[in-house]
Amino acid sequence: MDLLLLSNSTGDAGYLAHARDAITELAVGCKTACFVPFAGVTRDWDTYEALVRDALSPMGIQVRSLHHAADAEAARQVIDMAKLIVVGGGNTFRLLQCLRERDLLAPIAARIRSGGARYVGWSAGANLACPTICTTNDMPVANPGGLDALGLVEFQINPHYFNVVLPGFCGETRDQRLAEFTTLHPKVPVLGLPEGNWIRVRSARMDLGGAHTSRWFLGARIQDVQPGPLSLPL
Repeated sequence: MDLLLLSNSTGDAGYLAHARDAITELAVGCKTACFVPFAGVTRDWDTYEALVRDALSPMGIQVRSLHHAADAEAARQVIDMAKLIVVGGGNTFRLLQCLRERDLLAPIAARIRSGGARYVGWSAGANLACPTICTTNDMPVANPGGLDALGLVEFQINPHYFNVVLPGFCGETRDQRLAEFTTLHPKVPVLGLPEGNWIRVRSARMDLGGAHTSRWFLGARIQDVQPGPLSLPL
């Protein structure tokens, strides 16, 4: 499999600009991309498509959004022909709901696992590559009919990861919220992925990109990891 899983899309340099080199490397030879806009809620899908099109066009990639497909069968045909599948961020529950309603989870997973297409996802799109969406930061604004996702990687991702403690704030920190997941799922690793970082998967090899320290959570154990070769925590 060929995956690029980004924590975020927006930075000071512009939309997806921080990951331009990583996207270009993954997408070498790909002239078109099938864009999955369904995580967009307050941003309508036409606007989302235009935003991603403007970001990818300098890389020589033309974008066509999946929401233009006439029906679920037409959408499956688009996926079956795609060489590059791009899944945008937004609300992970809404993304999963739309894909499950159209019965598109299995076709996307099969296309990626077979090597027929490469996968780029950020935020909700990175969550979707995990076994479940249980470590998203999003509110459940839609009922996705189950939490199982694509299962392209064997660990969970927490995008936009940080553990800032604000004076006077009495709510849970991000680490405390992730501890709830790892307490109930002690054998499932979770990678806290800060903004500006990404995971590059090439078959059995994984690398952590970006400039920041990321953090593995496994049961009660926490392990910080630096950019470079990435392996599951032992």
